[in-house]
Amino acid sequence: MLEHGGRLRSAAAHWDIPLAEWLDLSTGIAPWSYPVRIDESAWRRLPEDDDELVAAAADYYGHPQPLPLPGSQAAIRELPRLLGPGVAVLPAPTYGEYAPAWRAAGHEVRELDAEALMEVGDAGVVMLANPNNPDGACFAPDALCALAARQAARGGWLVVDEAFADCTPDNSVAALAGSELPNLVVLRSLGKFFGLAGARVGFLCAAPALRARLAEALGPWALAHPSRIAATQALRDTAWQQAQRARLVAASERLGRLLAGHGLASRAGGELFHYVATPLAPALAEHCARRGILLREFQQPPALRFGLPGSDAEWLRLAQALDEFDWTRS
Repeated sequence: MLEHGGRLRSAAAHWDIPLAEWLDLSTGIAPWSYPVRIDESAWRRLPEDDDELVAAAADYYGHPQPLPLPGSQAAIRELPRLLGPGVAVLPAPTYGEYAPAWRAAGHEVRELDAEALMEVGDAGVVMLANPNNPDGACFAPDALCALAARQAARGGWLVVDEAFADCTPDNSVAALAGSELPNLVVLRSLGKFFGLAGARVGFLCAAPALRARLAEALGPWALAHPSRIAATQALRDTAWQQAQRARLVAASERLGRLLAGHGLASRAGGELFHYVATPLAPALAEHCARRGILLREFQQPPALRFGLPGSDAEWLRLAQALDEFDWTRS
């Protein structure tokens, strides 16, 4: 099983620092969560598919029938089985769960840089994240639509994971999935922008036939009743969404300035994290971990992902850790 950000218990045990004393900047999850209101009776009820969740998601994503998922990870695991074996092309680097899922379903996986990915000519499936995780690279909607059209001409698919797209809704192609572009599949998630990772809520936007096949594969009650309530509230609350976008943009700009002030060139990923490629990544990750600050480290190339601090005390703590690092080491 792959390791991801957020493994605080492992970090606490490894560095012998109590769990409560950690600052977790490893995940790219917003530091401010949507304030869910759930009556205790919700915990005694089974999920009901005819509630308001799909309508709320349709309004938010602009897609007529988003399929609720127990996190977009469910679709990442199931889609390779539903789309049959072939050639699956992915960007490099990207989210680490994609390649194992396609390989496990019998696909030949090829990893290309972004420019080559957009010109690929023989893929049964192209899958990418927009913005990309972990490096924050973005693909223009027009370029994605053109790629989807080329894929359709050879009977292929384009799968776009928009887990970090909520701060830049104009870049989303979710509304086109399965309608104007029948071979386009878009994944969305409430974990990052809404800060509701623990609710495990995602959506698939796709053509009705593929949507039905995935729903059948997931079976009944795929999404817990309290999670459906939380998601409906969050997707309906446009005032909170506007305020969240504003403070995430401000925090992302602040993080960019802080990193630049220490000589670190970064790229923002949907305003929710900053990616820094540097040979100092292993040393800086260890330096911060010894101070109870968890960053996400990547090996190829050496890089770090910094999430957003959520309070003045957390900003000060990160700034002090960066100030104390020996930037002269090679």
